[in-house]
Amino acid sequence: RQTPTHTYHLSKKMDPDNKNQQGLENASIPESDTTQNTCLRCGICCEKGGPCFHQEDRLLIETGQILAKYLYTIRKGEYAYDNVKGCRMPASSDIIKIQGQKGSWTCFFFKAGEKRCAIYNDRPLECRRLKCWDTEALEQNYTRNRLTREDLISQVKGLWDLVADHQVRCDYGKIKKLINDLSGPQKERARKEILEIIQYDAEIRKLVVAKGEMDPAMLDFIFGRSLTQTLPGYGIKVRQEGNKLVIVLTQSTQ
Repeated sequence: RQTPTHTYHLSKKMDPDNKNQQGLENASIPESDTTQNTCLRCGICCEKGGPCFHQEDRLLIETGQILAKYLYTIRKGEYAYDNVKGCRMPASSDIIKIQGQKGSWTCFFFKAGEKRCAIYNDRPLECRRLKCWDTEALEQNYTRNRLTREDLISQVKGLWDLVADHQVRCDYGKIKKLINDLSGPQKERARKEILEIIQYDAEIRKLVVAKGEMDPAMLDFIFGRSLTQTLPGYGIKVRQEGNKLVIVLTQSTQ
């Protein structure tokens, strides 16, 4: 198989005029409506969040139909809301999603004013399977054959090693344990280790932009969302005080 280096080519093949914004972790599936049997083009499903990608969608990214700079990754172990099970739980694998627009859940490619999809002919599997009046087909495929970063970039020389190392060093299971330790006798050690992980996460992103000339828009796909963005969901916030980072507990870590 040819190395998919074109995944990183930021061509203008698909570049809607919306701003590139951080996507949210929701992977919404609308409730079934037994009174409906055809799409009304209301856009509600698009406004509830972009789709997750599956193996069937791989070529959409590898051929540049959907550029990686419009995607983000929920990393393995990261908390995300599972709409089929109806609870918040750690992701069992990478979940690659289309970013939201303007800080909302609305899919980046949804044209609200025109009630249309900018990539309709090349829309991902979940979009093609979705019938808001009957979500059974989508629910059955919700967790099957999910596409991962390893599928797309493991053969990109040098980059995959950085991604794999980042996943180990910024493992959410390890981070959750350290956060729990903030309430115990090992709190100072835990605080120090958490800050080291956060600093590493920030520095590796700066490195690939400065040395690897990567477009910053690619970072949320390559390394997942930054820890400063995701850790509030674990009960802590990080703020800058002078030249140092400070951890602030926002809720119980138990």
